[in-house]
Amino acid sequence: MLKRIAILGSTGSIGKNALRVIDSLNSLLVTRDSSLEREKTRYEIVALTAHSNVELLAEQARRYKPRFVAVTDADYVEQLRKLTGGLDVEILGGPGSLIEIAELEGVDVVLTAVVGAAGLGAVLAAAKKGKTLAIANKEPFVIAGELLTKTAKENSAQLLPVDSEHSAIFQAMQSGRREEVNKIILTSSGGPFRKMSIEEIQNVTLEQALSHPVWDMGTKITVDSATMMNKALEIIEAHWLFDMAVDKIEVLIHPESIVHSLVEFVDGSVIAQLGRPDMCLPIQYALTYPERVAGIGERLRLEEIGKLTFEKPNFETFRALSLGFEVARTGGTAAVVFNAANEAAVQEFLAGKIKFVRIVELIEHCLNKHNVKISVTLEELLEADAWARKEVLELAYSV
Repeated sequence: MLKRIAILGSTGSIGKNALRVIDSLNSLLVTRDSSLEREKTRYEIVALTAHSNVELLAEQARRYKPRFVAVTDADYVEQLRKLTGGLDVEILGGPGSLIEIAELEGVDVVLTAVVGAAGLGAVLAAAKKGKTLAIANKEPFVIAGELLTKTAKENSAQLLPVDSEHSAIFQAMQSGRREEVNKIILTSSGGPFRKMSIEEIQNVTLEQALSHPVWDMGTKITVDSATMMNKALEIIEAHWLFDMAVDKIEVLIHPESIVHSLVEFVDGSVIAQLGRPDMCLPIQYALTYPERVAGIGERLRLEEIGKLTFEKPNFETFRALSLGFEVARTGGTAAVVFNAANEAAVQEFLAGKIKFVRIVELIEHCLNKHNVKISVTLEELLEADAWARKEVLELAYSV
């Protein structure tokens, strides 16, 4: 069996790990299941994309020999062309190149790890084509959850989560029928400031915010973990991905980050997925689903962990969590504004222009000012996204 893969965002953390996983999967010769011997699935890299890191993209192209490579920043197209000279590869450029790749007839699985709204058009395009979507970033569900799930259902596209928490829920839900689920529980490490009070968090530095106690991630998602905005976005994502009522979604702080999330069934059984804090396992599960095969993920030794602890989150200190539940209930363009305002505010914080606590303040200002629209088009979603980003920049230095 052959699975033809396109990786949107191959030069980022998820993309690089996905290539490692595919290397591992392709190194397997035969999968044995008791007395049944099956020919292994082969994974072919058809397309790779990056925003501007053309050096690494060219290096990946030389190694994996995809038929297409794309750089979404059109200013880098010529540089990419020079770096890939001699390769039998088609070069695409500009934001629309992601959609071109997502629609390719020769692609079965689109693994998307493009941060922000930039990859939304490609995700919807792949769903319209009925492809399997392995989704690593939260934005498609946060920005366009209703539109995406409706499009996928109408075109028999399969939506598979790659982020660790939603992969854990997806895996745990295999233990029963959808109607037997009582609630889902998202776990969070709590980030670097989980024990701080509102007063203590007022003057934290960029260096402190980027010092995550468990995960090694990009700067934006690390800051999101520090504000717990990442978990707020995951609430919205879970609501759409699992068609789950918001009041059936909970959040628990779990500092060890071993239990990646849990599902409680109507009979009281709680099913959890455990593993080392390593993205290779959820990436692999999305690629091999519904099968499981040996992989490169580090094995979990519970005796080395010793104990697993859980606590309720501090909604007073981490206001983003409360906002996440409110936005999930509201729906429509509220989630677009929530996400876009956060992206813009985090960018200002990373540039040293605002304090850490201003991130959530600016988000809340935008939500209070925005007139929510329900059941909107992609164009209206993108308009709300642009409005929120502009509003943050205007508010950042005046409020």
